[in-house]
Amino acid sequence: MAEVRPDEISAILRQQLSGFDNETEIYDVGTVLQVGDGIARVYGLSKVMVSELVEFPNDVMGMVLNLDEDSVGCVLFGESQLIKEGDTVKRTKRLASFPVGTALLGRVVDPLGEPLDGKGTIQHDKYMPIERKALGVVTRQSVSEPLQTGITAVDAMIPIGRGQRELIIGDRQTGKTAVAIDTIINQKFTHTEEAKAIGIDPVFCVYVAIGQKDSTVAQVVAKLEETGAMEYTTVIDASASTPAPLQYIAPYSGATLGEFFRDQGQHSLVVYDDLSKQAVAYRELSLLLRRPPGREAYPGDIFYLHSRLLERASKLNDSLGGGSLTALPIIETQQGDVSAYIPTNVISITDGQIYLEPNLFNAGVRPAINVGISVSRVGGSAQIKAMKKVAGSLKLDLALYRELEAFAKFGSDLDKATQRTLARGARLVELLKQGQYQPIPVEKQVVSVFAGTKGYMDELPIEDVKRFESEFIEYVELNYSDILKSVREEKVLSDETVKQLEKAVKEFLTKFKVSK
Repeated sequence: MAEVRPDEISAILRQQLSGFDNETEIYDVGTVLQVGDGIARVYGLSKVMVSELVEFPNDVMGMVLNLDEDSVGCVLFGESQLIKEGDTVKRTKRLASFPVGTALLGRVVDPLGEPLDGKGTIQHDKYMPIERKALGVVTRQSVSEPLQTGITAVDAMIPIGRGQRELIIGDRQTGKTAVAIDTIINQKFTHTEEAKAIGIDPVFCVYVAIGQKDSTVAQVVAKLEETGAMEYTTVIDASASTPAPLQYIAPYSGATLGEFFRDQGQHSLVVYDDLSKQAVAYRELSLLLRRPPGREAYPGDIFYLHSRLLERASKLNDSLGGGSLTALPIIETQQGDVSAYIPTNVISITDGQIYLEPNLFNAGVRPAINVGISVSRVGGSAQIKAMKKVAGSLKLDLALYRELEAFAKFGSDLDKATQRTLARGARLVELLKQGQYQPIPVEKQVVSVFAGTKGYMDELPIEDVKRFESEFIEYVELNYSDILKSVREEKVLSDETVKQLEKAVKEFLTKFKVSK
């Protein structure tokens, strides 16, 4: 028996319905023609909008994605087994929306705002559409306020500003999520009275998990709760077991919640972990909806999928409250191939990238940041003046070290200058190593980077560098607490403070005992 095409069924249905006087029903109600694989084709719904929510039987919701001549293509947010041909579909006349408000802080929800953490229902008083046009240039201002990650390597060399879009990219298992989670944990300081007193506004965080294992998301939530970061964080979970349509809309739901805080003059940080899985979910939907495939079988609008999401990150001008939405998208590469389709797309949309390299990770350099490819296009504007002053030469020193390191393997007869560069580079690499979930306050970062870039560690054995750093910071806290207080509150490094720091580090060097 030949397959009956939807347009043929539509023609028959239209003929049968042509006798009706009241056409309202045809506009607002439809009939399922085909269903399967999370997709339904519906006849009717002539006045339906793209992205509108539609209601199927058995409490299954759907969203309209295709508007064809004879039918409407819908994606289902529930089990397609519950829907059968001939079922009635109703319009809701509202676009796909996400509930917003402070009630969501500390909760784990799905991309439609339904709780997943077993802590009861959430009272919503406001909904916002998940798809919103990004604000224009006139409403924005340049990024100038730092968003401290607590990771010395990032804050010193690849600074992130509030309102920026910084891509975290690398192969699987290279610590991409760890960088994002450390950044969320480090925002705890912004919610303290001390931060308020020195003019630092709190940052509310949203972590969007797309296509992750449930166990992985559970570990992240447990870590956020353990560190007290869950108080100001919402986790939106579209795990690998959820239908592709929910994985596709999850990042937009996260952006909507972030925009809610931004539009109130507050600051938000949204982590999309990860967008390569969202792209795969969207490709699946597009192919099922019979949209023509393009490069790597992705649909032609895959660039627009990510650009319209990431363009929503911004720093508003003062007349609109000066709020900000910072985006940290994560992209997984295959064998370090940053020139693949999706990675190059997202690199071209964002304001810089942090590239994590498997070779460095396996060599024990954590975070495994490749200084050569990693960049922040906002740069020094997103750094406090004190950090800018001490970290100026850091990136260059490390890049030079990586360059010379390759040559040093071929011969032992190196001139004094090259040996000095290699010695300092090796110690700086050691200095920038940092444990997971151990963010460091910016004033302590400034002190340790100062000791490294000014050459005070050049003579130390490499294995003593980390011990020197922690003991030196302790020494400064006990004997020169004014230095830390001055950097924290004034955010600058005055000549007087530099002299005190030099005095402190020279004193400490005389007391420090190297390991035998």
